[in-house]
Amino acid sequence: MMNTENFIPINTLCQHYKLEISFFNNLNENDLIEIQLVDNIQYVHKDSIYEIEKMVRMHKELDVNIEGIDIVLNLLQKIDALQTELHNVRNRLLLYEN
Repeated sequence: MMNTENFIPINTLCQHYKLEISFFNNLNENDLIEIQLVDNIQYVHKDSIYEIEKMVRMHKELDVNIEGIDIVLNLLQKIDALQTELHNVRNRLLLYEN
């Protein structure tokens, strides 16, 4: 039996965000969140709540569909990686300039 203290029931998220359970199931089907099933109750890990908040905002405030959310999150990850790479390159360049 899995300990559920670090998990949030999907039903709680549906009520909080006023969304249908199908929204979260679609996120799960598109590998954007991971749903755990315990005693026939669907849960997400509380560590994923920040990402879920971003996805819910994109969906509700910007009317972005699941496929669009997937694309936006991938682009944000690429931007992050490029910023990290740029930072590292700048640091190496500073070493050679001094």
